[in-house]
Amino acid sequence: MLEFLLPLIFLLFIFVSVSLILWRINTRKFISSGTVASAYDSWTQDKLLERLWGEHIHLGFYALDENNTDFRQAKVNFVHELVRWSGLDRLPKGSRILDVGCGIGGSSRILAKYYGFNVTGITISPAQVKRAIELTPYELNCNFQVMDALDLEFEDGAFDGIWSVEAGAHMNDKTKFADEMLRALRPGGYMALADWNSRDLKTNPPSFFEKIILNQLLEQWVHPDFISINDFVNILQQNKNSSGKVISENWNSYTNPSWYDSIIEGFRRPIAILSLGPLALIKSIREIPTILLMNWAFRKGLMEFGVYKCRG
Repeated sequence: MLEFLLPLIFLLFIFVSVSLILWRINTRKFISSGTVASAYDSWTQDKLLERLWGEHIHLGFYALDENNTDFRQAKVNFVHELVRWSGLDRLPKGSRILDVGCGIGGSSRILAKYYGFNVTGITISPAQVKRAIELTPYELNCNFQVMDALDLEFEDGAFDGIWSVEAGAHMNDKTKFADEMLRALRPGGYMALADWNSRDLKTNPPSFFEKIILNQLLEQWVHPDFISINDFVNILQQNKNSSGKVISENWNSYTNPSWYDSIIEGFRRPIAILSLGPLALIKSIREIPTILLMNWAFRKGLMEFGVYKCRG
């Protein structure tokens, strides 16, 4: 038995060692929107995230009174929960929705299929647009375009609703990000937004250790910076196209189980990784340190999962 286990332990050690080296050397620092596009092109083309996590890269929603929620179902649940919480479901069928940072179109397809919306999804990644089109049935009212969220190519008030999940952390100008979305939202329209935020670092400065953690979270997944929930609320409230009433919540308790589940999913679906070859296994292990750091930061309150709703 020992003769059988030792080679496996040795191979695992090699994989983990190589992955940690790659994690430290091959960082994904934000330089421009181009680096964000390149990172998401790579993640999309190697199909690892899609094979492991399905059509939704964002975190899931886990009801506090439920146990054993399926990881992929939790991601679907998140979309429906944010729709209800934000009031987006009050819009009639056929309403025009802009999905900012649409990924490979998972949320867009739910908004079109279950709510009858006419959805336009935009992302900075050409590979994501290509894959989103491939995954979308012809009968759904969805279209996808490569576009910079900081320079939306739409007329003022073109949409009845704006939807954006976990895109703002990649924006190096949060004010411009809000400006463009609210400009494209018609008066009286609905905005539903969710994002990764830091706690208020001005009133509660990070410790030396927390600074190291934040730096790693920025460098590993092409984030220029994080801001607090209150800071983004202020940005939205001060915008000339906003009604001025912005409501926000911290959904950490509902979303935190996603971090461990995103790792466990690799053990639930090992063929999803192994079928892509040895390099995919190294890539998947390489992401584990960042996922664990994210989990720690969100559990300790250094990071917060902010959700926002407002009217145009």
